[in-house]
Order: sequence, then C-alpha cells, then structure tokens
Amino acid sequence: MLRAIDHIVILVRDLAQASADYERAGFTVTPGGTHAAGTTHNALISFADGTYFELIAFFEPDRPQEHRWWSRGAQGDGLVDYALLSSDLAADCAAMRSHGLQPQGPEDGGRLRPDGERLVWRSAMLGRGNSHPALPFVIEDVTPRDLRVPGGDATRHRLPVTRVTGLTVVTADLAAGADALAALLGTAGESVNTAEGAGQRFTIGRQWLLLLQPSASSDAGQHLAARGE
Repeated sequence: MLRAIDHIVILVRDLAQASADYERAGFTVTPGGTHAAGTTHNALISFADGTYFELIAFFEPDRPQEHRWWSRGAQGDGLVDYALLSSDLAADCAAMRSHGLQPQGPEDGGRLRPDGERLVWRSAMLGRGNSHPALPFVIEDVTPRDLRVPGGDATRHRLPVTRVTGLTVVTADLAAGADALAALLGTAGESVNTAEGAGQRFTIGRQWLLLLQPSASSDAGQHLAARGE
C-alpha cells in the first residue's frame, strides 16, 4: 500500500556547499552517506511528519554516467524526483502492472551512513526514463525506516517548518500524466484551476500531489521550459 510522500530528491553539484546553503536558510541538515553503487552521496533534511528532502550529488558530476538523474545536472541544482513510501512493494508493483503501468523493479538499494550503519531498501522506478516523467519512484525499507530517516533533533529547524503538506509537479501533458498518476494511486483525483494553469490534485495520506500544466508565462511554465517535466 502506498502510504505517503517518502522524500523529495534535490540534485546538487556540490553536496558540502548545498548543505551549508540549506543550513544558512534555516534547515537542519544531516549527512547521509554513500549509496551502494558508490557514485552518489547525500544529506537529508528531515521533518517531524517523517518526510524528508534528499540533497544528492555525484562524486564525479562531469563524468558521463547512465544514472537517470545525471543528465539533469547540466541544468543546475534543483528538484529532480520524488518517492512514495510503500508498505508492500511487491504487491504494489503487481497492482501497478494490473493497471497498465510498467515499474522497473523491485530492485535492491542501500546506503552506508557516516557512522558505519548500513541501510537496505527496495525500490521500483516509474518516472523519467521508464514511464511518464511526472510519476515518482516507490520505496520500501528492509532495515528499519528510522535508520534511514533521521528523527529527533534532526527534524527541528530554525525555520518553523514541521511537515511537507504536498508537492506540485509540472508537466507538459496533463491528461497523460493524470491518467498515469491515477493508475498508480487508484483514484482519479480532482481537476483544479490555479493562477499558473490547469491541474489535477491527488490525496495520499495526509498529503497532496498536484500535477500542473502551467501557462508559458507563469513561473512554473518558465521552470518547465528551462528544466523539463
């Protein structure tokens, strides 16, 4: 079962610099460690609701790599993906396939924390490079989630921020993206009109996902033109 937004991925070129920038902005940043493949490392900004921002960087950002996020680095730092949390990834992948989606996985993943703790999870990829780019990837923990996601003092920030209420994802094709997200979440959502364009809003747990096809002149439209979906 898909339970919530697990985390939001922010690709950065220099992890130390980005961590310092986010700390200056008022966030508490926790070093995350090195991913199992050895090509990326991260830092985490955790919130009291269990959701977090992942700052992720390639160790060799100028070396061409097959990782699905690498090419986005040429467009500068910024949001590159998001993950939903699953309580039963195998069952969720079976449900996805029954609704016409083709997840890649489940596949094993992991990370070695700076303190030597080794984390293990499974994930299934849906979005960029596999299906509609507005779709997330889905993650299920093998080791306890509280080892992967810092709690306690790590969730307290100088900024008065305690949770992630939702996420807006820009798309060039609202109809296709909404159909794909509806198939994933098992709900059609609701059509909304915003100041920036037309959208489809979905609820997942206590959070929302807004798929937005913005007007070209809006801030979101300029983001779409510069960075893609």
